[in-house]
Amino acid sequence: MNIGREEVERRVAVLKRFKELLRAQRDHFREYLRVLDKQQEVIKTGSADALIAHVELEEKIVGDIFAIQKVIDPLEAMYAALPDQSSVSASKDDVPGLKAALEELKTKAVIHSKANRELLDKRMTEIRQEMKTLRSKPYTIHRSTFTTDSPSLVDIKG
Repeated sequence: MNIGREEVERRVAVLKRFKELLRAQRDHFREYLRVLDKQQEVIKTGSADALIAHVELEEKIVGDIFAIQKVIDPLEAMYAALPDQSSVSASKDDVPGLKAALEELKTKAVIHSKANRELLDKRMTEIRQEMKTLRSKPYTIHRSTFTTDSPSLVDIKG
């Protein structure tokens, strides 16, 4: 089947955009893994402000990943629907490698995120236990030097 130049250019453009989006998503997953690594350190140190900042950054990255995925899925379907891909086969060779790298990064991110959640749950349990311990201890009132028991009679004769 002989296809026209316009069709080849369209297919090449689709492939280039597809690869570009796959690379962008791969980079976002790498950034997400870096954030998860740092978040693990923050959970261990217990800094609430830093943890909030990391959670907000994590939410932004995950949102970006989902936004890219919304574009990648239809583009991938469009590319797969192309009738003759031999005209762009030379430039599509790295697509399977990119997709495999993405899958590997997704798997690592899921595992790392689960580990962070477990670590955070453990830390929250420790904090709750500390709070229970503090609540269960009776308040100790420190007596002032002015309220100490003092003699009621004073010998003024000497």
